[in-house]
Amino acid sequence: MILDKYPAVLQAVPGGKILLTTTDDFINLGRKYSIWPLTFGLACCAIEMMAAYASRFDFDRLGVIPRPSPRQADLMIIAGTFVKKMAAPVREIYHQMPEPRFVIAMGSCANCGGPFHDAYSVVKGVDKVIPVDVYIPGCPPRPEALIYGVMELQKKIMRMKLAKGGGATLQAEKGSRDPAGGA
Repeated sequence: MILDKYPAVLQAVPGGKILLTTTDDFINLGRKYSIWPLTFGLACCAIEMMAAYASRFDFDRLGVIPRPSPRQADLMIIAGTFVKKMAAPVREIYHQMPEPRFVIAMGSCANCGGPFHDAYSVVKGVDKVIPVDVYIPGCPPRPEALIYGVMELQKKIMRMKLAKGGGATLQAEKGSRDPAGGA
């Protein structure tokens, strides 16, 4: 049951039970299981990303449901070769997404330019244009790697705290680093 892993206190009171938890944990639980990505399939990595949504891997079971509009999405998955011509539109679309927003760079091309890093038109990593939360290595990475990357992003989401102004921030623990390469 989800309450076994959830940081909460279940107490018996006359007439039933009451569940006590923090607002951060409650909101983060909803964010964790309702990730709506805006997908950018720019090259061969997009085929592996599509396979993750297919029936064999069934990405929907994690609450990852693709959205067609940046105003509805909270995750941007950049899969494939990221060229300079795409930099300005991707930055604009990133800023159209509501806060908190996350980015996954999928594949060697999105991470560092891949085999095309010497080409004049290729950006040497998406992180030169927008901040990246999780890097997924591989050429192309398997659908399991994308699922693992999203699971690492879910762990990062559960560590977020609400700021006094209402926005969410990540309170990083001292010396901790995301194993999937995120911040």
